[in-house]
Amino acid sequence: MIVIVDYGMGNLRSVQKAFERSGKKAIISSDPNVVLQANKVVLPGVGAFHACVNNLTKSNLVEPIREAIQKKKPFLGICMGLQVLFEEGEEFGNHKGLGIIPGKVVRFKLPKKFKIPHMGWNRILRKKQVPLLGEVGENAFFYFVHSYHVLPQNSSIIATTTDYGREFVSSIELDNIFACQFHPEKSQTAGLKLIKAFAHL
Repeated sequence: MIVIVDYGMGNLRSVQKAFERSGKKAIISSDPNVVLQANKVVLPGVGAFHACVNNLTKSNLVEPIREAIQKKKPFLGICMGLQVLFEEGEEFGNHKGLGIIPGKVVRFKLPKKFKIPHMGWNRILRKKQVPLLGEVGENAFFYFVHSYHVLPQNSSIIATTTDYGREFVSSIELDNIFACQFHPEKSQTAGLKLIKAFAHL
C-alpha cells in the first residue's frame, strides 16, 4: 500500500494521479495508523517550512514518518517533503525540522538577474547512480517552484544538483529515502518515470 501523507499542505491529488498513471494505486491519508501500515510512504508539500512541520506535529504524523524510515520502507519526499527532513530551516526565522537528515534549508542568494522563487523547468545533473532515476534520461528536465534549498552535511547523499545562478542540491538519496526539490508529478514524462520506479520498488 502506497500512502500519500496528508497534513493539509501539498498537491495531493496531482501526486495521486501520477501514481494512477504509473499503474499503481496510492491512497491519501491523514490517519497516523494508515501511514504506519503503509508499505511505501510519500511526503509531498508546499508552503512555509515551519507551517509544514507544525502541521505534521499537530496531526501526529511525525512518528509514523520516522518509523517508516527506520523500518526501511521506501520513502519519497517531494519539495517541502524534502526540506522538512532536515534539522533546521531559516524561512521566517530559524525553525527545527524533523532532524532525520543532518543539514539545513537556506534561502537562495543569487545574482539580481535570477528571480526568486526559482520557478519552471530546469535540468538535473547526476552526482551518483540512483535506482529511481534509472529510466530517466541523463540531464533530464524537471519542474521546480521554490525559494529555499537544502544543504546536507554529508555530500555523499546528494543524488542530483541543478544550476540556477549557482549549483544547488535538487535531490538526495539515503538508504530507503529519495527526496527531491522538484515536482515529479508536474514533470511529464521524466517525472512519471520516477514515480513509476518508486511505485514498483
